[in-house]
Amino acid sequence: MSNKIYVGNLSWNTGDQELGDCFAQYGEVLSARIIIDRNTNRSKGFGFIEMAESSAAEAAISALNGTELDGRNIRVNEAEDRENNRGNNRRY
Repeated sequence: MSNKIYVGNLSWNTGDQELGDCFAQYGEVLSARIIIDRNTNRSKGFGFIEMAESSAAEAAISALNGTELDGRNIRVNEAEDRENNRGNNRRY
């Protein structure tokens, strides 16, 4: 399992620090990053966590998926590689 975690359905008020603090109770957090829309400079509602150990990442995913953070029930799962997502762009 990868040590990278996707976190979705985040509140616009959640920052990198709050997100990292939420996951730190399960192990060492190497990075916590909320994705920001470059046009509005506002959160896109999702982010990524990188943890030092895969066992800690697994524990965090199991424990935090569906729990509340800043008034929103967050979705937590293993992050997919960017290469896997590039083929999903549909053209209409």
